Amino acid sequence: MSKTDPIPGKFEFVILAGARARQLFAGSTPRTTGTTKLVRLAQLEVREGKIEKIPE
Repeated sequence: MSKTDPIPGKFEFVILAGARARQLFAGSTPRTTGTTKLVRLAQLEVREGKIEKIPE
């Protein structure tokens, strides 16, 4: 992870990507293109900043 990434840490990245992957498996529409593997697609969406964490 570089300093320009929208996600502050690796743990946060894993949590967000996992949550997004569950949404994609449930039928959510992808916000980006590139791969057919849903877990990889979720990681890509988080890395591109298309997924944001909602404060608790």
